[in-house]
Amino acid sequence: MTETILGFGAKSTTDDVLEGVDLTGKRVLVTGVSAGLGVETARALTAHGADVVGAARDLGKAKQATEAAGVAQRGGSLELVELDLADLASVRRCADALVADGRPFDLVIANAGVMATPFGRTKDGFETQFGTNHLGHFVFVNRIASLLKPGGRLVNLSSAGHRFSDVDLEDPGFEHTTYDPFVAYGRSKTANVLFAVEFDRRHKDRGVRAAAVHPGGIQTELGRYMTPELIQGLMDNINATQAASGAPAFEWKTIPQGAATSVWAGVVAPADAVGGRYCEDCHVSHVVEGEAMVREGVRAYALDLDHAKALWAKSEEMVGERF
Repeated sequence: MTETILGFGAKSTTDDVLEGVDLTGKRVLVTGVSAGLGVETARALTAHGADVVGAARDLGKAKQATEAAGVAQRGGSLELVELDLADLASVRRCADALVADGRPFDLVIANAGVMATPFGRTKDGFETQFGTNHLGHFVFVNRIASLLKPGGRLVNLSSAGHRFSDVDLEDPGFEHTTYDPFVAYGRSKTANVLFAVEFDRRHKDRGVRAAAVHPGGIQTELGRYMTPELIQGLMDNINATQAASGAPAFEWKTIPQGAATSVWAGVVAPADAVGGRYCEDCHVSHVVEGEAMVREGVRAYALDLDHAKALWAKSEEMVGERF
């Protein structure tokens, strides 16, 4: 229904979604502005007048990437801040500086992440993907939550990869489970959805809403740990599932198409339509079960309210901080 009303879909770009939208005076925070979707998201928002605070682990790389992409060359502004999501000391330092600064945000887009990494741990001892993709953002967003204005939004970048696996609240660090890069990725991406669901529940009474988005399949630095053979194998599995259901073959998205759903959910879609929901291809997704390689849809476990509350409590326990 939302897709029909607003007329956007899988091939829509950031420029399509934001056509005619004036973001002058709006302040937006985007994590992961050193490559790919983060850079394009910042470019599109500043081109329409927004003042963007871009967070990145490597400020030199972020400066080079955003300048090359023409971020803030017309319209709004860009300010870069240092944020290493795999180091909670860095996360808290960045969040505390933003809170001390005191300027509010209309939108926070939790875009940064890692995918299918070899087994490793963050500086705080968490499994790399869960620690970076979920816990880093969990602490960061909650620490700056007071800066989100009434009417503001949080957009968490999740993935269709959430369909690979639910979160494991008994063994989030693979202490007793054999590590699999895609299972770990799936857990972290499910956590991104559940975090949005619970954040939305906690903040909607003050007019702040949260949504999770799947940008689509895009060839960015996110896939740096995947071999061409592994990527081709995934594509073959997806296309076999597509063919069996009579659906068209998988197509890669361009980066502007991939970033479109983030800005759609953040500034264009009705807040009540996307709040507490999972979105892809510029529309709200339906619940699916069965084959993990289906083209569209969200798992019921990723939207479960009790599950979201349990993950929140477990996350607070893991990071040693209550919100």
